Amino acid sequence: MNWAAVSTVTVLLFLFGSYLQTSWQLNGLLNQFGSQLEVSVFLGTGVQGADLQPTVAQLPEVAAVQVITKEAAWAQLVDEMGASDLKNATRQLEGNPLTDELKVRARSPQAVVTLTQKLARLDGVDEVRYADEVVQRISQLNRGLSWLSMVVTTLLTLTAIAVITTTIRLIVMARRREIEVLQLVGATTIWIYLPFILQGIIFGGLGAVIAWSFILSMQQFLKRLLTQQPEFLQFLLNGLQLSAQQQLLLPLILLGFGASIGLMGSLFAVRKAALR
Repeated sequence: MNWAAVSTVTVLLFLFGSYLQTSWQLNGLLNQFGSQLEVSVFLGTGVQGADLQPTVAQLPEVAAVQVITKEAAWAQLVDEMGASDLKNATRQLEGNPLTDELKVRARSPQAVVTLTQKLARLDGVDEVRYADEVVQRISQLNRGLSWLSMVVTTLLTLTAIAVITTTIRLIVMARRREIEVLQLVGATTIWIYLPFILQGIIFGGLGAVIAWSFILSMQQFLKRLLTQQPEFLQFLLNGLQLSAQQQLLLPLILLGFGASIGLMGSLFAVRKAALR
């Protein structure tokens, strides 16, 4: 029963810690994508990107602005289409049909919508486009993970408390004679049942330590796996890195949560035993 109590808390805290860590990582990845998210601003005919760049750069939601002239865009388009003669292609279309473009990088994913609205209202802007599907997918995944984490954590918390309560009750029953002797010599209820309460807290704390060791091992494995992958996955690795504060906070949360579960389970068991 002791092992059942510790292992149940370990499974609970491992899943809870994994969910919490993944949630933090998704938030970091979301911010990482947000910092790399570029809004394409297509200007009207005859509008120079260099003239509009200072105005766009002053917007508070803007992190960086890059001007792509219509000549550079036309040369890239012709190169991608495989045309070898740039002048001939331009002559056939009676000139360069493109316009200047601004690549605007947003400071955060949350600022993209406001930024696009402001950019669309600027004089000389013909169209604003941005690919927000990736950011939306990550946000939806994070919300879904939060709900799943809440449900699973609640169920496992109740299970862990029930197992610890049963374990402590069995321990109390096995030491019934010692408890009766302590009661006869005048020991207080707190003094009698305090060791059982501490034992429940130890169950929770031990489960937290084991769960944290599993999570730490999983972190190291995933880190080694991603470092051997292409450049895009390296970008993902940067977004999945936890901050120093989060790395310190996660084991403390697990330890506090485990100790609280052990305390509640032991208190329920001791209360029932004391009422008999």
